[in-house]
Amino acid sequence: MRFLLGFFLLAISPLFGQLEGFVYSSEGTVVFGATVYNKTQKEATLTNSNGAFRLEQSTLGDQLIVSFVGFKPTTLKITNELLQKGTKTIALFPDQELQEIVITGTLKQVSKRDSPVPVELYRSSFFLANPSPSVFEAVQQINGIRPQLNCNVCNTGDIHINGQEGANTMVLIDGLPIVSGLSSVYGLTGIPRSLIEQIEVIKGPASSLYGSEAIGGVINLITKIPENAPKWSFETFGSSWGEVNTDLGSQYRIGKSRGLLGLNYFNYTNPIDRNEDNFTDLTLQHRISLFNKITGSKNSLGLRLFYEDRWGGEIDWTPVDRGGNKRYGESIYTRRIELFGKYDFHSDWFLQYSFNNHHQNSFYGQTGFIAEQSIAFLQSVWNKKWKNHDLLYGISYRYTGYDDNTFATPTQSDTHLSGLFFQEEWTLTERKKLLLGFRYDYNSIYGNILTPRANYKWNNRDQTATLRISWGTGYRIVNVFTEDHAALTGAREVVFEEDLLPETSWNSNINWVQKIFAKQGYLLELDGSLFYTQFSNRILPDYETNPNQIRYGNLDQKATTTGATLNINGTFTSGLSGQVGTTWIDTRLVQNGIKQQPLLTERFTGNYKLSYRFTNAPLNIDWTGLVVGPMRLPLLGTLDPRPARSPWIHDSSIQLNWKLVSFEVFGGVKNLLNFKPNRNSIARAFDPFNRGVVFDTNTMVVASAGNPNALSFDPSYVYYSNQGRRFFLGIRFNSF
Repeated sequence: MRFLLGFFLLAISPLFGQLEGFVYSSEGTVVFGATVYNKTQKEATLTNSNGAFRLEQSTLGDQLIVSFVGFKPTTLKITNELLQKGTKTIALFPDQELQEIVITGTLKQVSKRDSPVPVELYRSSFFLANPSPSVFEAVQQINGIRPQLNCNVCNTGDIHINGQEGANTMVLIDGLPIVSGLSSVYGLTGIPRSLIEQIEVIKGPASSLYGSEAIGGVINLITKIPENAPKWSFETFGSSWGEVNTDLGSQYRIGKSRGLLGLNYFNYTNPIDRNEDNFTDLTLQHRISLFNKITGSKNSLGLRLFYEDRWGGEIDWTPVDRGGNKRYGESIYTRRIELFGKYDFHSDWFLQYSFNNHHQNSFYGQTGFIAEQSIAFLQSVWNKKWKNHDLLYGISYRYTGYDDNTFATPTQSDTHLSGLFFQEEWTLTERKKLLLGFRYDYNSIYGNILTPRANYKWNNRDQTATLRISWGTGYRIVNVFTEDHAALTGAREVVFEEDLLPETSWNSNINWVQKIFAKQGYLLELDGSLFYTQFSNRILPDYETNPNQIRYGNLDQKATTTGATLNINGTFTSGLSGQVGTTWIDTRLVQNGIKQQPLLTERFTGNYKLSYRFTNAPLNIDWTGLVVGPMRLPLLGTLDPRPARSPWIHDSSIQLNWKLVSFEVFGGVKNLLNFKPNRNSIARAFDPFNRGVVFDTNTMVVASAGNPNALSFDPSYVYYSNQGRRFFLGIRFNSF
């Protein structure tokens, strides 16, 4: 909503006395909660329910700050001219950084405040406090979201939401399923943060709108709109480890259409082995991504080309050793093409479409994995408002073609997924909304799948408190070799206990948002949730039945995730702002009457971000951090000497940012406390081809004189990056 606030001073004492006034919107309605702060006298007040305010002390030369959430603060100095006029009008203009419009929850643009679905929104500026070369690394700053590395050698990973497996997280680009299946392992690191306008997060099932893979939550990456992007932009930064990340951007015009061209280049070619296990501590990467987006009056079209060459392994490995048994290395070549767009037939009807092709040529030691996946998606959505009903209907079709050289895929697999969905948002009263949704999918392999959901929203009269109650179901169809990197790396044998059925879930969530406006000129927002999820046919890799195997099957008993999350956001007139978040998670598996915590699942995560903007210098300081509680780790048997649980993780970073007009210089220290995993994380790193390992007839490792702990080579014991403390320095330029 773009409107102006009129601030009217009705009475001003000529020299010293009371200052009174009102705050109105341009529509003539009073505004409750606007802050009027006399910075000179250190006195502040809020407008009441009638929009009126009063300051007891004011005099010539006093500096007043008039502010309201969603608008740029206006500063006013009391002068003789103002006193003589007796009335002064001040306009507060909308701050584009605070216009919280979200799309993910309901497939249509709606303010975050009015959405019946709890959606968390993070603008691109949020991630500048701790610059990262990819979205995969950046999202660890969001409470309840944790990037999980799955391999000590090639550093691939996935994204966990509220303790659930990464395969349960659906990653969208502009609402379209671009990053999924095969690309869920390697595609995440290839998305440059510089292309992202905002990130929207739904925690909990969203399959009623998005289908498979949205069983645990959705991360929707909204790309920049060309007309809102700088004409020219440039950013580059490097670290003391030798990493270099560079982004170039340019806005252009073709006729009535506008385009945005972006180039991202990342290079790290400096092998480091500080834990002295003869393996690279950080995977070497060389990647380039080219992005182009064009928007017209009715349509938008995006195209991205991506190439990456990454490897990790023994320090003296060279490309000549690729696929051999002389030196161990994991080498992955990835090529991707992505096409996605939207066409608006009219204001109530639009068409979305996407296509992506992902080709991977990789070797994990001697194990070759060659795979290709193509996904085509088409969706038509119709929206109609009728009285107090807001109806949305849609049909979708998704084709997935997949082929690899593993025993599980003897021929190319073609999957057709047709879907029909609808939702009704019913405005019960001015302050109450009910949303009902239902989706029907037909999968060419698994048949009919139904996913309903319901959401209820209530807010108080002045909209400072909002309650949301959500219930929904989700489902996921698994592909082990595209989702679980551990199935390919190391010496473990992959065993399928049965034909895997789709995993389903039932989720309930209670969300409360409370805004607190203080007279001292600051705003606090508390956002808390309680959630519960129960799974059916849960699919989890079993590392423990046989330590030298990874066994896959549907869990035939109970699996639940219960937890609570709290975010506290604060903005102060002093220039200080901060966000603190905590998430407590209790994930339990019940098998044969035994309860246990799943592997690599934390019970606690915490995030913090504190920023201070100096008033007398163009300088910002940002302090960010991540805290993760202990996790159960995959051991290779009872004799494995490695700890069974990870220690507390605390990764803290600090940044200084100096901005002069269009230029910014930024730098700082990442991982201040120099947290690193145990030095012996890779089992038998000195024998990656298991030449000194003795196996029995059941493929179990036998303890021997040269191997008293009965270990085999295994890089899946990983819970955090080996990269410790490092310094970074960069520059940024934006020309509008």
